Amino acid sequence: MSEDTFRSVEIERTSVGNYVARNVRGGSMSMGTGEDASFTPVELLLAAIGGCTAVDVDYITSRRAEPTQFSVEVSGDKIRDEAGGNRMQNLKVEFTVTFPVGADGDRAREALPRSLQQSHERLCTVSRTVELGTPVSVVEAAGSTGD
Repeated sequence: MSEDTFRSVEIERTSVGNYVARNVRGGSMSMGTGEDASFTPVELLLAAIGGCTAVDVDYITSRRAEPTQFSVEVSGDKIRDEAGGNRMQNLKVEFTVTFPVGADGDRAREALPRSLQQSHERLCTVSRTVELGTPVSVVEAAGSTGD
């Protein structure tokens, strides 16, 4: 893969069940098992799905008018499937977006359904990756078992 397509994060254990995820730009966030306020990995997956679509929709619609309300709720059910594995199902991304009265707001309202569709069908890397079922490989780094 070329340099401009590669993406990565690093996750470091801070204590049992607690981790910090860091990106290459210096951003960080805590992650854990759900025993404190930190996001769980499943919550981060939901946030990534909603956040990806939110960015797409926001960029498209806000060129026409600044929203007076813009919120996204992402939900789903965590289940144990027939094979005994955990996964999510019934994923839903629900947008509540309002725009001011007037011509600019009308243009933004008109663009909203198409921007949601474009994000879902073409633009949002995260939800498209989930829906297409991209394989994930989990490997042990060389030399990681000993000191």
